[in-house]
Amino acid sequence: MSSPLPTISVVVPVYNGAPALPELVRRTSEVLSERSPDFEIILVNDESKDDSWSVIARLARENSAVRGVDMMKNSGQHIALLVGLRLARHDVAVTMDDDLQHLPETIPDLVNVLVDEEQDVVYGAPAKETHGLWRDLASVIMKRIFERGMGMKNVANSSAFRAIRKDVLAPFGSYEDPYVDIDAMLSWVTTRFGLVRVTHADREHGASNYSFFKLVRYSLNLITSFTAVPLHVTSFIGFLFTLLGVALLAYTVGSYFQSGGTVPGFAFQASIVTIFAGAQLFSLGIIGEYLAKIHFRSMGRPGGLVRRFTPRQEALASSKPESKAAANEAAR
Repeated sequence: MSSPLPTISVVVPVYNGAPALPELVRRTSEVLSERSPDFEIILVNDESKDDSWSVIARLARENSAVRGVDMMKNSGQHIALLVGLRLARHDVAVTMDDDLQHLPETIPDLVNVLVDEEQDVVYGAPAKETHGLWRDLASVIMKRIFERGMGMKNVANSSAFRAIRKDVLAPFGSYEDPYVDIDAMLSWVTTRFGLVRVTHADREHGASNYSFFKLVRYSLNLITSFTAVPLHVTSFIGFLFTLLGVALLAYTVGSYFQSGGTVPGFAFQASIVTIFAGAQLFSLGIIGEYLAKIHFRSMGRPGGLVRRFTPRQEALASSKPESKAAANEAAR
């Protein structure tokens, strides 16, 4: 007989996921009702363009375990996740996508490792990437950059399919920033990361919302929001080109005294000036990224606000006034 699981909150950010939601809820409920003494499924609608919210509302009426949250505007996967995690009530939170690529039947595998090996976070990493060559390549490159540059030792095996202890989520309640990355935040509070290789199914509905260029932009936001490594790189580049400039000055002066006239090599010197100008503009661009984030943080720019709940979730929020406030705190 399978060992019982702790109480579980499944948090799913939803964007145009209407076709897959009924089966996702059905399969998740079947798995957890047999193994967990209590569970909930929190569906956070991130301003989908399809009828995801009406599907969520119907599922909440039909299944008492379903809690629906509707965002006022599209705020991104990680802010939607943060909103859902702040509303999670149970011992373990499991995050997963809305497209059924993360199999609900493998949730117990993650939770068992979390409990048996006394980990704080367990990732359900895919045994094989299935997003296509360019998407997979971009994902691998960015994960390596984060692992080496940001000290995130676990990120090479990170996945949107995670099991997280409730205790680890406590600091998330006071986090106030429009730039959110769940994995970076988890790396701040714990070093106990586990890994389970699981099968990721092929997408049956729609297409991934993460293109190669969106991943690059997301990675730039992550790096400039959670680490000062680009500033260190900029300083190193400036120092390197300063040394090169001193060497060129010494060469120019030496050539002048040796030849006694105009120093040849205008094209060479012009190319060096161009390199210097490019390095300066690159450095200013990096600094500009940091200044922009400081500007938005000083304005208190919200990342996303909750518009409404499904009735049962609304009743829960009314009985605990801090619940809705906690959800909207994810915007700050």
